[in-house]
Amino acid sequence: MPLTAKPILPAFGAEISGVDITKPLDEATKQQILDAQAKWGVTVWRNTGLTDETHVAFSRIFGHLELAPKPQNFKTRFVLRELFDASNLDADGNILNNEMVRLHKKGDQLWHTDSSFMQVRSAYSLLLCHEAPPEGGATWFADTRTAYDDLPQAMKDKIEHLEAIHSLWWSRKLAGYPFSEEDVDERPSAGHPLVHVHKPSGRKALFIAAHTRDIVGMPREEGRALIRELIEFATQPKYVFPVYYKPGDMAIWDNLCTMHRGGEYDDVHYRRDMRRTTVREPDVAEDVGDHFDAMFRASGNFAHNTPVQAE
Repeated sequence: MPLTAKPILPAFGAEISGVDITKPLDEATKQQILDAQAKWGVTVWRNTGLTDETHVAFSRIFGHLELAPKPQNFKTRFVLRELFDASNLDADGNILNNEMVRLHKKGDQLWHTDSSFMQVRSAYSLLLCHEAPPEGGATWFADTRTAYDDLPQAMKDKIEHLEAIHSLWWSRKLAGYPFSEEDVDERPSAGHPLVHVHKPSGRKALFIAAHTRDIVGMPREEGRALIRELIEFATQPKYVFPVYYKPGDMAIWDNLCTMHRGGEYDDVHYRRDMRRTTVREPDVAEDVGDHFDAMFRASGNFAHNTPVQAE
């Protein structure tokens, strides 16, 4: 049965069926999947039947998988380092009751792109649902290619060659975690072009979101106002849609042409067990080492002892 794509928006997002991704795939099928991902930006796969092992195995068709950080003195739920924990659960599988950790994770509900705070960017994220709350808990997606296309030409000219600074700790501050500007300043950040060409599709896209803190060469408040303006433009209703999950459902998105955010749900009373693999941007050397772990170590005890793996 051939791969079938059912569009969600006219040019963004599609539900995919017709392929059993629990089994090894031939090269032609792999290419169909990559082509669908390049076209739609977000693909949704229902009732996949994937396990941790087959989730990781399937993810490898997209490229080099990142390893989740290893917090010191903090257990993790998974044996496989390729799995990032995007749940509301602690290492023993209980609902998190640490209020500071829960506050830190509120940043996931802001529009963001996974790992843009890393100098080596992440391309694809593959988020698999193992357990869903009875209501809420969606992931919302925004189309940064079509949003760029629709910008006034004057704005395109203004932002064409700008560089932005991205920081995980900035998005946590925006979400209410008690960081000061100085706390954010002293932790690692990364610089990336505000506009880039999305290589799989050849289309230009915005590369912004809640991790985006400042614009290089622009006064801080002016730069932040521009960032807010662009995020608001790219998250208009015509560019966004939600994905609601049942166990076994998976969403795949390309961080280099989308933004996303976690939807609200009753995270005090209901479990939401989501596990994510993360694929490094193509054409980046694999010899950067365990760079997620290194970044969190460089951020001090807070970062390295706290589960900060975002959706």
